Amino acid sequence: MPQPFQPKSLLASLRPLAADMSLSPAARAYRRFYGFSDDLAARSCLGSLQAGDYQIAVQAWWPQAPRATLVLVHGYYDHVGLYRHIIEWALGMGFAVLAFDLPGHGLSSGARASIGAFADYQTVLRTVLAEAAVLELPQPWHLCGQSTGGAILIDYLLLGEPLAQIGETILFAPLVRPRAWGWSRLSYQVMKHFVQEIPRRFSVNSSDAAFIDFVQHHDPLQPRSLPTAWVGALSQWVPRIEAAPRSKRSPLIVQGGADMTVDWRHNLKVLRSKFAAPEIFMLETAGHHLANEAPALRQRYLDFLSQRLG
Repeated sequence: MPQPFQPKSLLASLRPLAADMSLSPAARAYRRFYGFSDDLAARSCLGSLQAGDYQIAVQAWWPQAPRATLVLVHGYYDHVGLYRHIIEWALGMGFAVLAFDLPGHGLSSGARASIGAFADYQTVLRTVLAEAAVLELPQPWHLCGQSTGGAILIDYLLLGEPLAQIGETILFAPLVRPRAWGWSRLSYQVMKHFVQEIPRRFSVNSSDAAFIDFVQHHDPLQPRSLPTAWVGALSQWVPRIEAAPRSKRSPLIVQGGADMTVDWRHNLKVLRSKFAAPEIFMLETAGHHLANEAPALRQRYLDFLSQRLG
């Protein structure tokens, strides 16, 4: 495993994204630590944007002759460093990639793994899409979100007046309701009066044992608690999105049948009612973290996506 990078040093080196098209030594160390090769793309950058009250860490990659763009939104507790497989696939498809750490995650500012309201995520997403225009990233701009990232994109498509530049939307194990949501919501109503956070319980959400070990024992950017404020924000968002009007869009949804994180049966039912004929690709033995599932499972859904976006 590469030598651990220094998050504080990297944070101190971040400059506005569009103004900094080179990688600092700290940024290169970060990339190496998470397995990104130096020659992954023709060019790339890592910088920051101000989005509302947050300083958001943003990264971009360009292949030699980009023909479209993939805007990547990671899941809860995650960050861009964990999404190398999806970024490599997108670059291989000829897509530029624009990815960012959500507030409270990775290199972005904000209370760890927390949010005041899910509307804050929309503010960040709109700011990042505005940056895509500044960078003149090739259209169409395809959207891709894992879990909570998928929830953010669902919100954007249903209630956010999507830009004309938006192409396809890919949802990996999208969150509408988490598993055992009724119990979680009841627990929140009790706990919010007494505690601000509870210790995080790491789950085995992928059959890739090396990924599980890395996240649990070696990743310095992993949050270690579950803030009750985030659960409260989710409890406000769920009924809002389940009451949202129907969209004419048809996202591509990849879902694992062994997912023990989200209530995927309920979620797929909701998404079928909210979108016009969404195309659902089921992987019966896959867990929740599809972006880091075992290589054979990952290849199956990437082949499906390649056919649809080729």
